[in-house]
Amino acid sequence: MDFSILVDYSDMFWDGFKVTIVASLTALVASFIVGTIIAVMRITPIAPLRWVGTAYVEFFRNIPLVVIAFFFFIGTPVIGIRFSGITAGTIALSIYTSAFIAEAIRSGILSIPKGQTEAARSSGLTYTQTMRMIILPQAIKIVIPPIGNQFINLVKNSSILALISGADLMYQADLISAKTFIVFDVYILVALLYLIITIPLSVGVRYIEKRLANTY
Repeated sequence: MDFSILVDYSDMFWDGFKVTIVASLTALVASFIVGTIIAVMRITPIAPLRWVGTAYVEFFRNIPLVVIAFFFFIGTPVIGIRFSGITAGTIALSIYTSAFIAEAIRSGILSIPKGQTEAARSSGLTYTQTMRMIILPQAIKIVIPPIGNQFINLVKNSSILALISGADLMYQADLISAKTFIVFDVYILVALLYLIITIPLSVGVRYIEKRLANTY
């Protein structure tokens, strides 16, 4: 294992690491917000919203992430909308992951007894207030493990940016290996850098899960 590569090309590795972190964090926040909205739409009594939510989940959950990324990087310029590789990849990650998060949150919502919703509505709360203040906080606590797994998958899926010139870790690794003709060592180092991101995230999810379990 030649760690001198990490020193010689530290700037490239660092640049790729920063892009991976920024894209992952941005997509993490965006996918959670969008996923929560879609989950509520999927169980709303308003039929058109429910249909839109269902169509969103079924469409994006059942097509490859690379197709979504290529659409925003190569497809949208046809209609005059251009995104950089980083932006296109982040949008694709957000949309793709939000479909899975929506299903996780929806399952959490459905696990809450219906009597709580009925009691909240009878006390004068609107449907939106009931979801925001009563149902969603409980549902999210329940589905912390699957949501955490989706966040970890998101970080790993961020390597899709390499295919659209996103300048992430994998993209920089490809450039370095092409320059040095050293493949094994470069990608082992990249794998270790991904672990630096995913292991603390995994530990953090387990910690939050335990803390929330003690509040039940």
